[in-house]
Amino acid sequence: MRALVQRVSRAAVRVDGAEIARIGPGLLILFGVRTGDPEGAEERLAERCAELRIFEDEAGKMNRSVRDLGGEALVVPQFTLYADTSRGRRPGFDAAAAPAQAEPAWRRFCSALDARGVPTQGGQFGASMEVELVNRGPATFLLETTDG
Repeated sequence: MRALVQRVSRAAVRVDGAEIARIGPGLLILFGVRTGDPEGAEERLAERCAELRIFEDEAGKMNRSVRDLGGEALVVPQFTLYADTSRGRRPGFDAAAAPAQAEPAWRRFCSALDARGVPTQGGQFGASMEVELVNRGPATFLLETTDG
């Protein structure tokens, strides 16, 4: 599994022109599932996201987590995180999990993040979404599970 984590001042998601989610300060997380990722990996990844110290403390050092900040998370499912762009001009998506595996994993990840004290909203699985964000920093980090 991959989580592309962006530190944001605010973020929102729209589907068919209608806003379906909005957060203030916190994390925008683009979430991808690889074929064969084991169930339970989303729990560990959620813990890492909740505890990732990427927000400044009083001294200006990245030393606070989204949980410390009292921030929120917006999690957007994104199978393209597993695109293979190593050959040709058209990405391949063989490594991305099928929706039957990916959607439940995304839901479990959102629930696990929320259970760890990070109020969590989500995009819409399988929809064409417009994602709007103000990246603070900019600061973007790629987290990945190593099992599976």
